[in-house]
Amino acid sequence: MTTIVIVKKAGQIAIAGDSQSTFGDTRLSAVDDARWDKIFAAHGAFFAISGSAAHDLVLKSLLSKAKKLDFSSRPAIFETFRKLHPKLKDQFFLKPDEDEDDPYESSQMTVLLASPHGIFAVFSMREVYEYQRFWAIGSGSDFAIGAMSAVYSNPELDAEAIARIGVNAGCEFDINSSLPMSCHVISAI
Repeated sequence: MTTIVIVKKAGQIAIAGDSQSTFGDTRLSAVDDARWDKIFAAHGAFFAISGSAAHDLVLKSLLSKAKKLDFSSRPAIFETFRKLHPKLKDQFFLKPDEDEDDPYESSQMTVLLASPHGIFAVFSMREVYEYQRFWAIGSGSDFAIGAMSAVYSNPELDAEAIARIGVNAGCEFDINSSLPMSCHVISAI
């Protein structure tokens, strides 16, 4: 329940997210949440998670303890998350079961990551996608993707401006997303 976006344009990469947490019918806004920024840095990249609020501390802890993780390419990110999956189960007690017909155990989280090498998403079965322009995750993602698609070709807008438009659209129309937002910008290699 969130709106998180990543954008790559003209040598700039931006990752932005809303600030609301939702627990069933209860909403926790930035006014009351002391740690509302959903984006964090680790290993030269920025990360944001959609799914259970528990994933935030779990992934932060896991990444802070791990050494030599590689987030430079789609194959490298896949191998990194493949190696992290057993630790999620053994050290953090992840319940990897989703649907009976799933071909692999689930990591139960969706992650957007922005590194100088590109913009990526990692889905629950460690599927890794690399994007050319932009993407979004969370309950406000459809609104964000539509808004970013409508403005991406505008030469006056950089990656940060487009990311902010995406999150604003998610917060405007998705009941589970709200402002303020956080936004981080890095240079692409």
